Formats: sequence, structure tokens, C-alpha cells
Amino acid sequence: MKFETTHFKNLIINRLQEVQLKAQKEFEQNQSQLGIRFVVIDNLLPEIEAKKINEAFNAKNPAWREMSSFREKKLTTKRYNEFDAILGEITFAFQEPEVLKTIEKITQVSNQIPDSGLYAGGLSMMRTGDFLDPHIDNSHDQNRELYRRLNLLYYVSPDWKTEDGGHLELWDQAVKNNITIECRFNRLVLMETNNLSWHSVSPVKRKGGLRKCVSNYYFSKESPLSYEYFHVTSFNGRPEQKLKRVWCKVDNFLRSTVRNVKPSGLAKKDLFEAKP
Repeated sequence: MKFETTHFKNLIINRLQEVQLKAQKEFEQNQSQLGIRFVVIDNLLPEIEAKKINEAFNAKNPAWREMSSFREKKLTTKRYNEFDAILGEITFAFQEPEVLKTIEKITQVSNQIPDSGLYAGGLSMMRTGDFLDPHIDNSHDQNRELYRRLNLLYYVSPDWKTEDGGHLELWDQAVKNNITIECRFNRLVLMETNNLSWHSVSPVKRKGGLRKCVSNYYFSKESPLSYEYFHVTSFNGRPEQKLKRVWCKVDNFLRSTVRNVKPSGLAKKDLFEAKP
């Protein structure tokens, strides 16, 4: 099915325009901390709308796909047709041209292209003990024609506190120092993504808690840097995880080798297909 996005599109644009100048300034200034440009926009939607989105994350829905390895542990899905329509409405609202243009004004990154097939985006949910180790995202889209440029993360778990964990962490290039961006309710994070933008999610500590996120990515034909490059999603261990850091280098090399031989990779792709 296709989703009606007008309602959320207008709400998002209104909020982004309210904070546009401030957000544009912060997006650039935040780069000095770790070399990654990002900005945090709180209270993206009216609270009642954000709560409806949270409630639509049906944890018992069999459409959730468990991702579990030494690199990560979480639930994801792109099977929007099996959930309340509001989840598709908010996700694809971020891909509307008017929203895209508004975000381009904040980030000053032009000619961005939405991830309409959700190659990278979708819904994610993390339970107690779930985590995502430091990594840089796959540099391109499925066909290796577009560069991944911007990560949009919208968090909708009410009353999420500092001690609950599950927060976004941005790292320096050596993956030794980081800053934490809390996944507060109704918060949008815009974060650039390239071959230097290491990030992770700290382990969820909230007992019985569900950390819920709506993710989108934007792409572009132009490289975000001054040269062409390609890399698979590459992981690293935390500074204290010495053995994992070594194993991640081996794992990254092996998966990169596979992609060079078979560009589409070996893993099954879970892409969204709009149905009439």
C-alpha cells in the first residue's frame, strides 16, 4: 500500500522552519567536536502524534526481524503493510520533496535523494541488552550508484531516561572518544554519514523497555568528500574490547572482499515495495 504523508509532512516542515537558522548553525558547529556534523531537533511533532507513533510499534508483530551477532542485537522491519498505517505515514513523510528541501537548508547539502525503497531505512526496536557496536554505514545505495549522505533518526519511546541506555554515540576516527546523544522521546537527529562517521548505540539497560526509532537516509550522486570511495558497513569494538577490535578488522575485510566479488552481497535484502 501507499501511504498518505501530507499530515506529517506539514508538521515536520513547520517544526523545521521554526528552528532552521539555529539548527543550521548547530549542524556546522557540532563538527568541531568529533568531525561529524549533526544536529538535534526536539519536539518534532505534537506530543499526541508522537505517542500514536510509539503505540503503533507492535512488539508482538511477527513482521519484526531479529538481527543478532557479535556486532549488534536489535529488531528491524520494513514490512509496513503489516503495521498500523501511521508508521508508513511518518517514515515516508521524511521523503517528501518539501521536507527534503527544508532539511537541505539546514545541512547545506544539496541534491539529496530519498531512500524510497528503504535500502537503509525502516523501523528498529531494541530490548533490554540490545546494542549496536561502533560502525560506519555502507557508503552507497544497493546499486552502488549513490553515496549515503545523511542519517535521520526519529525516537518515539516516551519517558526514556539517561540511565535507560540505548543512546546514540558518535566517535572520533580512532574510535577512542565519543559523545552521547540521548534518544529522548519525540527527538529527531540529523547526522551526516561518510567513511569517517563512526557511531553506535549503547546497550539498552531499561528493564522491559523498548527503544523505538524511525530511520531514514538520504543519498546523492556526489561524494561527500573530495574523492570517490566505497566501503561496506564496517564495525569496530569499543576501546576496552581489544579482541573484538581485532576480529572486527578481519570481519570487515572478509565482507568487503565478498562485496567486491559479488556487488549485491550474500545477505537477503529486505526492501520495501509499495503496493496499490
